Amino acid sequence: MPRFGTTWHLPGTAGVLVVMTSTEQNRTVLITGSTSGIGAATARALAGQGWRVVVTGRDRARGQAVVDDIAGGGGWAVFVPSDLTAPPEELRVFASEATQAAGGQLDAVVHNAALCPPVNTVSLSDDDLEATLAVNIRAPHVLTAALAPSMVQRGDGAIVVIGSWMAHVGHPFVGLYSASKAAEIQLARSWAAEFGPAGVRVNTVSPGATRTPINEDSGDVITQMTANIPARRPGTPDEIAAAVVWLLSGQANYLHGAEIPVDGGITATRTQ
Repeated sequence: MPRFGTTWHLPGTAGVLVVMTSTEQNRTVLITGSTSGIGAATARALAGQGWRVVVTGRDRARGQAVVDDIAGGGGWAVFVPSDLTAPPEELRVFASEATQAAGGQLDAVVHNAALCPPVNTVSLSDDDLEATLAVNIRAPHVLTAALAPSMVQRGDGAIVVIGSWMAHVGHPFVGLYSASKAAEIQLARSWAAEFGPAGVRVNTVSPGATRTPINEDSGDVITQMTANIPARRPGTPDEIAAAVVWLLSGQANYLHGAEIPVDGGITATRTQ
């Protein structure tokens, strides 16, 4: 295999762009929605710990930028394009391509991708309803069903769901997002019960109000939202990524079905 930052294409995986460096490691991870924000920060953080990272999303340019950044820091990354609104059969093809791009084995999956239509129930369009349910619930379910069995067969693996503090409170503006995140957190608990006895750990990291490129035009709202929480500020993608790195480390081997709130204390103290 080419090394030292070589860019190349894997046979049978059209459109898959790979960057490899001299710091190859054996542990591999797929991170959905990893072309920006929390997903990209998680990709960089895990690569910095020696993980071989499969970056994925719909934007090839942003995905390649993350791959190049990881390679520049001495890590290993591959970009595999994906559309998580696709039908289940296409998601299963993507799961196979991601596994092949990782060298034939995925040791961990981070379900990070999510849609959050910024509207209330009455204003939500049918298209946004279908897309949000597809990305936030159907895709994680289909991908877990496709990827967990090989982990079970090996007796080792880990899955991390990126939840949200909003899954635990009522919200008048983005109720569908909150409900979808609550569903995903519950799926993680069920997966822990289902796959944990076979050696596959499943846990959730639930961010609070976090500054990302997606909400960069809502700075005033986020500042106001976090002004009175214990941390007195929004979170950062790197802080969420640090929790994921820890969950995937050997230090968290006894955690199954846990939800880690990395939210500045908002769920513990919010009263309205």
